[in-house]
Amino acid sequence: MDPQNLTRVSEFVLLGLSEDPELQPLLFGLFLSMYLLAVLGNLLIILAVSSDLHLHTPMYFFLSNLSLADIGFTSVTTPKMLMDINTHHRIISYGDCLIQLSFFIFFGCVDNLLLVVMAYDRFVAICHPLHYPIIMNPNLCGLMVLVSFFLSLLESHLHYFMVSQLTFCTEVEIPHFFCDPSQLLNLVCSSTTTKKILVYIISAIFAGIPVSVILFSYTRIVFSILRVPSSRGKYKAFSTCGSHLSVVCLFYGTAIGVYLSSAVSPSLRSGAAATVMYSLVTPMLNPFIYSLRNSDIKKALRRLLSRPAQCQ
Repeated sequence: MDPQNLTRVSEFVLLGLSEDPELQPLLFGLFLSMYLLAVLGNLLIILAVSSDLHLHTPMYFFLSNLSLADIGFTSVTTPKMLMDINTHHRIISYGDCLIQLSFFIFFGCVDNLLLVVMAYDRFVAICHPLHYPIIMNPNLCGLMVLVSFFLSLLESHLHYFMVSQLTFCTEVEIPHFFCDPSQLLNLVCSSTTTKKILVYIISAIFAGIPVSVILFSYTRIVFSILRVPSSRGKYKAFSTCGSHLSVVCLFYGTAIGVYLSSAVSPSLRSGAAATVMYSLVTPMLNPFIYSLRNSDIKKALRRLLSRPAQCQ
């Protein structure tokens, strides 16, 4: 296949999850409902944290930023997918593809790094409770969030720059519902060995290091909890990080599932179906996990939702 100059590739075709006409209404209704639940749930978490003075603590400050990142993460891909299903127009321009890819990596990395920050917060709260107010002061909390956004922006720009240098062939069909970086590499005509190595190095840095920090934090947390003499004390200590641990397992478990499914299954679209799990299902479930397992969030949500009735 003759290579085509990158400047002449003006658009890509997103094949989506299925081309079966009978499945399109079902997929549209399903993903629209999940998207609305994800956005509404995370917005309620943000409003509850910002409106309740009892929740103005580091843990809930990080949670509200995580909810904001989740809204951005799912909004990068889902509205475009819904529009494609509804209009049967699966074309995305080259420029829009790069922008979508950049924002997807940005918000995904923000999610990743905020989970690390929240793991550190739980580590300090359980392993160094007496020094917690001093260590987790507002300045440090704000700095950690800013660094998370800055590093995510850096990774996003690195991916944008590498993909923008690629030369694509005449085949521009992407077996996915968005511009997935790994799928774009499969459409390249020239050798991508060096660029693939760079992608793996960047992924190892921005994914491997955060996972290692989370594992280290929870290893120390488990050892600290085991030293608590009473069963009630152990339960209380573990309950403070139970929601975060559930979200960590859900986020990384579904992300690992994407790569395993794409490696095991010969179908290219199996990876697209698995991506739905961590790009849409995880942001949708996070608010439920935190609200169902956290009495403070429940109380704040009740007060928030009861205000319109009181005003009337």
